Amino acid sequence: MFLIDHQANKELAERIGAAPDRLPIKITAHITHNNALAVDWNVVVPPVKGKTFVFGNPPFIGQYTKTDEQTEDMKRVWGKDYDGYLDYVTGWHAQSMKLLAHREGEFAFVTTNSITQGQPVPALFGPLYRAGWHIKFAHRTFAWDSEAPGKAAVHCVIVGFTRDNVFKPRLWDYPKVNLEPVETLVQTGINAYLVDGPEILVKKRSKPLAALPPARFGSKPVDGGNLIVELADYEEVAADPVASKYLRPFRMGKELVRGLDRWCLWLVDLDASDLNRSKLLKQRIEAVREKRLDSKKKATQASASTPHLFQENHQPETSYVGIPRVVSETRNYYTVQHLDESVIAADSVFTIADPQGVFFGLVSSSMFITWQRAVGGRLKSDLRFSNTLTWNTFPVPELEEKQREAIIKAGEKVLDARALHPERSLAEHYNPLAMAPELLKAHDALDKAVDTAFGAPRKLTTEKQRLELLFKNYEELTS
Repeated sequence: MFLIDHQANKELAERIGAAPDRLPIKITAHITHNNALAVDWNVVVPPVKGKTFVFGNPPFIGQYTKTDEQTEDMKRVWGKDYDGYLDYVTGWHAQSMKLLAHREGEFAFVTTNSITQGQPVPALFGPLYRAGWHIKFAHRTFAWDSEAPGKAAVHCVIVGFTRDNVFKPRLWDYPKVNLEPVETLVQTGINAYLVDGPEILVKKRSKPLAALPPARFGSKPVDGGNLIVELADYEEVAADPVASKYLRPFRMGKELVRGLDRWCLWLVDLDASDLNRSKLLKQRIEAVREKRLDSKKKATQASASTPHLFQENHQPETSYVGIPRVVSETRNYYTVQHLDESVIAADSVFTIADPQGVFFGLVSSSMFITWQRAVGGRLKSDLRFSNTLTWNTFPVPELEEKQREAIIKAGEKVLDARALHPERSLAEHYNPLAMAPELLKAHDALDKAVDTAFGAPRKLTTEKQRLELLFKNYEELTS
């Protein structure tokens, strides 16, 4: 704080030619060197007249990188409200609430933007809202820019909290994460996702909120690699006249996005007599049986009685949307594919039955990836699709037939644009630096169809506009 005072005085001198003379420093700072989550802040900061303000830049440690000691810190400060999804930085929020429980004051922290995304949001903001705290001001996601050596490469937010009933909320947005902030008008208030909207928290659901089909995990072989046919083994299996009858394309998330080939033996209609006609087929199935019997899991052992089948079969019986569980954070659209039912989806791919193509259009839209970024999960910084958190909460209004047809046709145009370059994988199609003009144009048309179906008067142009509409729809559907 002395350094900031000195810097501010220098700036003042540059502007008006004079500044207060602070030297020699006659005031002293009281510094406590300790684990901030292991001490009672009410002892460290005795009650004072007026307001107490807490602010700072706590350590950035994610939910999966906490040490055992740090996990114990979190359990200590959060008590019954502790949730494993909470980042370590949120321990300072808990301590601030305790410190200010019986005294006037406000608090604000610079944190990683993960506290305003996905599952951690209700875990953090639920207790804050219950205690009467509201967001007074916020800076949406920006790139960390520190003059310190070895600075962290992270995206941050700044969120300030108050319990005042009357205040003017202020929100700053960053057109690009490394540019200067722009203050935006707040009409309703700032919610936990740092959007101008009502104070709602999106929580997991077991069933879709809207009139949507379920999104399910793909099928799980548990086969020791014997029902899966790798590229190196394909020619041998394809040359077997019996085994080749059961060869099907097999897609995990990697194959789906990168356009790679992989196959499986899909034996749901196995003719038992074929085992006597194919040594290769018999050997592979026997190897599956032995592998499952060696498992320590009872369910896997039980599935040894049907070694020709995937242990879990969730394959759609119609054409479907294949959704990779994880995609790069750089994508402007969630990279999904419309697949024929003969293509077997692995359990790293979610599937949505979609014979007409309307759900392919919805998931391929800017509206969906905006929802995914706001409320969905993350794997490190990449986007992680979840049926319970992302799809089941997706606030799709009831679609009229005309709107459905518009989305279907626009989705078909996206597929047509991809087909102009069949040699490209989804990863190549959706490289944000190299998207084909035809594909961009098709997505613009799709966005117009989806945005207007959600209630917008025209195609929206910003994430902020879409989020405000999404939260409005969510509030209406859950009220």
